[in-house]
Parts: sequence; C-alpha cells; structure tokens
Amino acid sequence: MKAKKKLEENNLESDIVESFEKGEWKSVPNLKEEIGRIAANASATLAKDKRINIRISSHDLEGLQMKAAEEGLPYQTLISSILHKYVSGRLVDSSLNQKPKTSQRVKNLHPKEA
Repeated sequence: MKAKKKLEENNLESDIVESFEKGEWKSVPNLKEEIGRIAANASATLAKDKRINIRISSHDLEGLQMKAAEEGLPYQTLISSILHKYVSGRLVDSSLNQKPKTSQRVKNLHPKEA
C-alpha cells in the first residue's frame, strides 16, 4: 500500500515539475497578501472548537474505520472531513458514475408501489 502511494506521489511530483518547466505557472500578484488570506481561511476551516456525539451502526463505524485506515487517517478525522465536504458542497456522489449494486438493481426492477 505504501509503495503504491509513494509511486502516486512521485508521479504527481513529476507532473508538477513538467508543468513548471513548460511555463504553465504564473506569479500571483500581491503574494504576501494572498498567502495571508489563504492562511486565515485555512485556520478558520481547520479550527475544531465543537464536540459532538452521534450514534451510528457498528457496521457503518467499522466501514469508516477501514476507509480511514486505507487513507492513513484517524477515523474521526475522516468523519470530520466528510462532514466538511458535505456542508461546503464539495462532497461528490461517486455512485452517479457507477453501476448500482445488485440489491439496488433488484430494487429498480421491482419498485415499491406508492
């Protein structure tokens, strides 16, 4: 798993160097102001000043813990990230580009009567 991630990082770095060498990068006007603005936004976004308690099924928790382990993150961080992406409108529904699972296909063939 780590070897695959390292390969992806190397490929990304190569892409960045290639892009830079092609002259595709442009200087940002007022760089110090832009860095300050982005840093302030990052601080505000990353501030975790509230605690919540939720009840979820053990199956869902195990799934979240497995996904977090695959990403090398604590599961609470993954949950927080998912919630942040949802409320900021950046959570993407990958099922729109995939075939439905067998159980969903069966439901589609036999929809419940209204």
